[in-house]
Amino acid sequence: MKLSYYGHSCFAVETSGTKLLFDPFIRPNGLAASVDVSSITADYILLSHGHFDHVADAVELAKQTGATVISNFEIYTWLGQQGIEKTHPMNHGGSFLFPFGRVKFVNAIHSSVLPDGTYGGNPGGYVIESPEGVFYYAGDTALTLDMQLIAEEFDLSFAVLPIGDNFTMGANDAGRASKLLGCKTVVGVHYDTFPPIKIDHEKAKATVASHGATLHLPEIGQTIDL
Repeated sequence: MKLSYYGHSCFAVETSGTKLLFDPFIRPNGLAASVDVSSITADYILLSHGHFDHVADAVELAKQTGATVISNFEIYTWLGQQGIEKTHPMNHGGSFLFPFGRVKFVNAIHSSVLPDGTYGGNPGGYVIESPEGVFYYAGDTALTLDMQLIAEEFDLSFAVLPIGDNFTMGANDAGRASKLLGCKTVVGVHYDTFPPIKIDHEKAKATVASHGATLHLPEIGQTIDL
C-alpha cells in the first residue's frame, strides 16, 4: 500500500486501486503550502471527527473529486446540509463492505464539534481491511485499552497514530499503543502544526522504538510504501 502525507492528520492510502483520503485539512495549514489541493484525487474521503483541523477541506474536496464521504451519522447529516450527497454514515462498532474492502468504525477518546458549532457526534477511528493488507487510523485519541480489541480481530500491516501530545497521545503513548495493537509499523500524524504539538522528530522515533516499533514521519507531500 502507498501512503501520501498532506500534513497534520491528512493522508491518503492507495489500496486495491482505490484512493482513500483521510481528514482533509490542507489549505489552512501553513506547513502544507506546497500541496496543490486542486490536484488531489480520491475515491473515498474518511472523516474521524468534526474538528476544523480534520474537516476544513472536506466539502471542497468531496465536490472536486466526486468521492463518497464516510463519517459518523452526525457528520453525515451535516455534510448533507453542505450539499454533499455521496455519503455513507457509520457508527461505533459497525463495519461495512465497500468495493475496496471492509471498513470498521472504532472508538476514539477525544471530543468533536463541527466548524460552525454543530454537534459532531462521537469521534472515532477506522480499521481498513483490503486484499493488500489491514491498517488502522486512530483519529485523535488518548491511549485506550480498546486498542487490544483491534489486535484480537485484525493483523495490522501498519497503524496511523497521533503523536503530538497535548490534544492527543504523545510519542510514548503511541509506542504503548503499538504494543496493544500488536503492530510494529507506525506512521505519526497530528504533530508540528500548532505550537503545543511541536515535537522533536528524532526523540519521537527513539521513544516509539523503545516500545519495539518503527515510527515513520514522512515529509509533507511525500509518498511511502508500507
